[in-house]
Amino acid sequence: MKISPARAAAYDVLLRVERDAAFATEVLDARLEALEKRADAALATELTLGVLRWQRLLDFLLGHHTKSGIGALDAEVRLALRLGLYQLRFLSRVPAAAAVSDSVELVKRARKSSAAGLVNAILRRSARDPHLRGSPDSLLPPDLSLAERLGISLSHPDWLVARWLVRFGDAGTRALLESNNRPPRLTAAILDEGRAQETRVALSHCGFEVSPGQWLASAVEIRSARDGSSRRSPLSPLPAHAIIQDEASQMIPLLAGVQPADRVLDLCAAPGGKTARLALQARGGLLVASDLHLHRLRQMRQLLSRAGVPGVAAVALDATCPLPFSAKFGRILVDAPCSGTGTLARNPEIRWRLKPEDLSALAAKQRALLREALARLAPGGRLIYSTCSLEPEENEQIVDEILTSGRARLAHSGATLAPHLRPQAPAASLFDPRGIFRTLPPRDSTDGFFAVALELAPAAPR
Repeated sequence: MKISPARAAAYDVLLRVERDAAFATEVLDARLEALEKRADAALATELTLGVLRWQRLLDFLLGHHTKSGIGALDAEVRLALRLGLYQLRFLSRVPAAAAVSDSVELVKRARKSSAAGLVNAILRRSARDPHLRGSPDSLLPPDLSLAERLGISLSHPDWLVARWLVRFGDAGTRALLESNNRPPRLTAAILDEGRAQETRVALSHCGFEVSPGQWLASAVEIRSARDGSSRRSPLSPLPAHAIIQDEASQMIPLLAGVQPADRVLDLCAAPGGKTARLALQARGGLLVASDLHLHRLRQMRQLLSRAGVPGVAAVALDATCPLPFSAKFGRILVDAPCSGTGTLARNPEIRWRLKPEDLSALAAKQRALLREALARLAPGGRLIYSTCSLEPEENEQIVDEILTSGRARLAHSGATLAPHLRPQAPAASLFDPRGIFRTLPPRDSTDGFFAVALELAPAAPR
């Protein structure tokens, strides 16, 4: 029996994510290129990311129809069941028979034919279950903690829910979990603001509905003109001067206040979205963009070339070690590797991979990056430290250590960002009284970002 191309693509991507710890959107982007129909690409994206977002709830519901539990099954079988149940529970326009039969065929295709009958039976029982589309609350054991109940019903790990309950409270945590389970807005950055109208017209010619961004004058929200879907990687190529980038991510390089002819250092630069903006602002100056991995620098070069951004010096180096530059830089961006907990709607697999102990390991790397970057900051210059994490270990605690050491002081970037915002954008909500920049997914309809501007502290008088 022929399997739907969309379901086959989603299943293959999910297997790569499960077996190889691959990043879902990277594998998905490559897989979508082989799909001829836009509708198939949209469905494959919905299935892949939807299954990853709702994985824990799907496993909980499937567990009511298996004797040994979902965890005891082979990965190929487990993924076919998740894929089938996701369609039965969340996609009302997909015929139940198609969802069940394709899941059975996918198991056979994966050379697990002995499990085909089991998959068929479990999914058919699930389709008849009166709780299929209802709240799972009635199925939860009564003695569960609030973190466990929310963790199952809104599909997040308990430890992450528990720490968010302490910081954001019940209502705030629920809003964050629900936001993480919704597809994020698809936004593009128009890098050359002088060609904004031309680029919007070009996006329309590529088959997209274009509307203004929520925050930035140079950002646009895009959707497929054919099916109205928002997908991370459009099938049609984007025009020059436009890149797919979340609006909060677009704001980070703007905080640096780069001017023409500045000397700029961009550490951890790949994949290059922030680098592109810095390079255009620093025309006539010097931009050095570094990353630990050569293959990521090659990807960055491809993005910069397609976007028409010249003049970037790419350097492969470990920025946690002393940097090999004799000169100092007036502007430095440290967009640090982090847990990514502000991007769980966009990268749902992170929630299942991240462990509590990872935060301390990441924080150690972030301290080293910030220490070495500050050593190359010129007097009177500005350093932006940013993460796409919501966790204080990677954000406030890192910055407070630097401030306590007396090496740097906070600067406020509100005035730097303001000229780039849309007139009606509530800029004040992006900064706290100390000048710390922060976005939250449920509040701002963006990824969750944290950023501070640092300047060297004046030398103490002798």
